Amino acid sequence: MNSGLLRSESEFSAGGGALPHYHETVLLHESVTAMQAGAGKVLVDGTLGGGGHTHMMLDKGATVFGVDRDPEAHAYAGQRLSAYGERFQPLVGNFADAHSLLAHKGIEQVDGVLVDLGVSSRQFDCDARGFSFRKEGPLDMRMGPSSPITAAHIVNTWDEVELARIFWEYGDERASRKIARYIVEQRQNVPYETTTQLAAGIEKLIPRGPKKIHPATKVFQALRIEVNDELGSLRRLLDSAKDILAPGGRLCVISFHSLEDRMVKRFLRHTSMPEIDRPEWPEPRPNPDYTFRQITRKPIKATQEEVARNPRSRSAVLRVGERI
Repeated sequence: MNSGLLRSESEFSAGGGALPHYHETVLLHESVTAMQAGAGKVLVDGTLGGGGHTHMMLDKGATVFGVDRDPEAHAYAGQRLSAYGERFQPLVGNFADAHSLLAHKGIEQVDGVLVDLGVSSRQFDCDARGFSFRKEGPLDMRMGPSSPITAAHIVNTWDEVELARIFWEYGDERASRKIARYIVEQRQNVPYETTTQLAAGIEKLIPRGPKKIHPATKVFQALRIEVNDELGSLRRLLDSAKDILAPGGRLCVISFHSLEDRMVKRFLRHTSMPEIDRPEWPEPRPNPDYTFRQITRKPIKATQEEVARNPRSRSAVLRVGERI
């Protein structure tokens, strides 16, 4: 073990110069414990980011493949984790493609896969990435350059029906149709180019309520999810998890909103049932998808201490399954 190497993002330095703070890792100890990181284990951090989870898993002696589609994340984590040598293996791509990415490295199965879903604080706080309506920036919202579309493309070219659909399905926006209609009308005069341009228009259309939540919040969430195919990526990962994980391997998923968590919950519940039954069947039948056992019947949440230190951890939930 290299216990002396473990430091937080804000403490890390390399080559005599400190790297800037990247991201406050969420549910760090809980998730690494659930992954059973240790010497001889081969693990995947599907959302490498600033390398917080990977750092602790490496520190416990594991070999870790760090997957991320963001070049900035790889540049930062590559410096931060250089002391671990070949035990840290960076992989550029989407965690949904982890199975094929590992196959190219000659790895058939691993002992654990961890994903920390959603946008990182680093990405969210960067004006040029276009994730936040609070800062002037391009309507981009891509987590990596491989994403084929931007938020600007969606709001400027999609029809009213499709805009309303994603605002409702991915943002739970009650005024989805009203906002979609407004966007289509306004873009005929001036195309949408910046985050504040879109946010200001929505705020003009729908004034803030008593809770003072910005009226563009849910629209921006929906656009981000669509741009990065976040739910599709999660589904692809879950579908391939049984092939990626060796028996006894752990699947750990940290999610931040109900759409993601519901998908993971249903997946683990279904794949952990030895038998399934339907009203039209005379008796239960073996479940062909029975490949996991649930480690967490209820989701693990951040402690009060973590929430006080990092308010963004408030909505984080961790679910864990084990390959049988």
